Amino acid sequence: MTLVHGRVLLLNQTYEPLGTVSVARAVIMTLKNSVTVEEWDGDRVLRTPRDAYPVPSVIRRRTYINVRRRREASGMKRLRIYIRDKYRCQYCGDKKQLRELTLDHIHPRSRGGDNSPVNIVTSCLACNNRKANRTPEEARMPLLTTQSALRVKLERVVLCHYAEARPEWRKYLFLDTPEAASSDGQARTA
Repeated sequence: MTLVHGRVLLLNQTYEPLGTVSVARAVIMTLKNSVTVEEWDGDRVLRTPRDAYPVPSVIRRRTYINVRRRREASGMKRLRIYIRDKYRCQYCGDKKQLRELTLDHIHPRSRGGDNSPVNIVTSCLACNNRKANRTPEEARMPLLTTQSALRVKLERVVLCHYAEARPEWRKYLFLDTPEAASSDGQARTA
């Protein structure tokens, strides 16, 4: 991955993780003085024809932004569910390519199921067709994931995915505490 395509962790003023931004966007936010740099990305620099700018790894907004409602309604839900389920069918357990996967409603929408991430799992095409318009119990296809693992916020799943390659992010995502390690381990085994 090239430096320009890298990601920078963006924190709210209260140190709450908001998401990630591109390296270029992070450098611009730093130059505009709208964020403070909490961690630098080693000696990496973003070069322009005239200057070189140090690359941040973690930045924090200077002003508070309330994003809870907007985050829940944000796009890319499909991709976040695939990441949460580790691109694995939650019925047969097979890991598949993206083109071989689909999303399945645990409780079918035609029977009153909602469209929330807690009711949606990754499924291979064969299992989705086999389950059809039934619940997993009716189809005798138990879920491999527990309901508690499905309740993990999709934003957190994406941030933890990025943090696997960025150890300096772990303390900001509260992944270095013993409680987080045990709950993160449960979410990863799902």
